[in-house]
Amino acid sequence: MVLPRQMRFLLIAGLAGSLINFRGPLIAALQARGLQVHVAAPDLPAGDPVRRQLEAAGVVVHGIPLRRTGTNPLADMQTLWSLWRLMRRVRPDCVLGYTIKPVIYGSLAAWLAGVPQRCALITGLGYAFQAQGSGGRLQALVQRLYALALSKVHTVFFQNPDDAALFRQRGIVAAGARTCVVNGSGVDVGAFTVAPLPLGPPCFLLIARLLGDKGVREYAQAARRIRAAHPGVRCLLVGWIDTNPDTIAQHELDAWVADGSLEFLGRLSDVRPAIAACSVYVLPSYREGTPRTVLEAMAMGRAVITTDAPGCRETVVEGDNGFLVPVQSVDALEHAMLRFVADPALAGRMGLRGRQIAEAKYDVHKVNAVMLRAMELD
Repeated sequence: MVLPRQMRFLLIAGLAGSLINFRGPLIAALQARGLQVHVAAPDLPAGDPVRRQLEAAGVVVHGIPLRRTGTNPLADMQTLWSLWRLMRRVRPDCVLGYTIKPVIYGSLAAWLAGVPQRCALITGLGYAFQAQGSGGRLQALVQRLYALALSKVHTVFFQNPDDAALFRQRGIVAAGARTCVVNGSGVDVGAFTVAPLPLGPPCFLLIARLLGDKGVREYAQAARRIRAAHPGVRCLLVGWIDTNPDTIAQHELDAWVADGSLEFLGRLSDVRPAIAACSVYVLPSYREGTPRTVLEAMAMGRAVITTDAPGCRETVVEGDNGFLVPVQSVDALEHAMLRFVADPALAGRMGLRGRQIAEAKYDVHKVNAVMLRAMELD
């Protein structure tokens, strides 16, 4: 008697650590349904801590050559070739890629390899869609590659309705393509629990890769103004300088720390202590899929200031669990932050509502259930 083969699921990431931090619950949900989960990402040598953690959880790990940034066509063709070879060997029943290159080259490789179920997750639009001027050529190239790749998938997931509408408007996804909008990556409300607010003057926090389009410069400018008038207020920054063309320069970061505008905590493997230390979370991003850090802050009972921008605006009900400010407006950001200085009790009231919204809308198990149904894996 021949036993049926265990279904195989391949998840492709551009950053190895995101497989645990952002997709860990999804991997667990797939395993709970009896699937053998394979993951592919760059920078996963033997002995790597991320690799060890994934393998300890029963995940089959594959390292692939993938440069998360850059437009070298030979390197990208190597990525496509390596993914095709991997899929021909593993024979997955379903493939899901997320972030630009895993979506583009993972989807094309899956189509070429004849994978039965091909899915893509658009977690945000990134630098290529923000670029202006000469960067417009990069945007046009990325859009053409996206359109080609997404024409080969069965379901395209988006993390906010604005991105879904933009892709349809620009013809990146066809009018009849199957799409599904989910509430971001979700947050584990059991792991991110409510923490008491710190005593004393308000403490603000931003967690992000140190990129211009995350609003880091606007946050630093607003912090400088506020601390000049209210020196007891603290403004914390968690993150790291990235390889992205839009990255913050080291000398900029050094200047903000030197003049006392910001307290830089570096890159943290666990952001919960930093969130617990703040009273208000700030993300002045220009555009997101759905910002995971905002969801984590909401789950821990923190009020939120973010922008009235795609992906960000979905997380805040104005005046209820936080405030929305225009993109790139330092004045509006400063004004919103000062409201918490003037009324310290506001952070507690809004933080409580944020937790309730996180539980109702952004619980990671609810988000994953929607994705599993759409992939016909429930």
